[in-house]
Amino acid sequence: MASAEFELQVALVVRLKADAPLTVLVQGRVYDQPPAPIVYPYITIGEAQTLRDDATCVSGSQVYLTLHAWSTQVGFPEVRKVADAVVESLHLAPITLPTNRLISIMHRQTRTFRDADGLTSHAVIEFVANTEKPLA
Repeated sequence: MASAEFELQVALVVRLKADAPLTVLVQGRVYDQPPAPIVYPYITIGEAQTLRDDATCVSGSQVYLTLHAWSTQVGFPEVRKVADAVVESLHLAPITLPTNRLISIMHRQTRTFRDADGLTSHAVIEFVANTEKPLA
């Protein structure tokens, strides 16, 4: 059985690549590790943290997930559009996982800023997912 964190990452990539409004913006460029040379804009799967939240009869967890959006267009409009499309696709989405059950996934915050190169616009998009799995 896979961890909730791993199953969520797989499901999120599948959902984001299939999301029509997001596809218009990034054309399926959703990566764990982006290829070189990279074409902008794109999304990367970022950091994750899992906190156990067990109950009497279930193994539960809160999974904190971070996604990143990247753009080299002047200003923030493009990266904000990509970040907004990610939020629209995932916030409260009814996602089915293979061995875990997703109770909810909720957007927590988005931060946008200019990267150190002075050219790349970057959005950090954070979610929390509550999952459970019956104890064996």
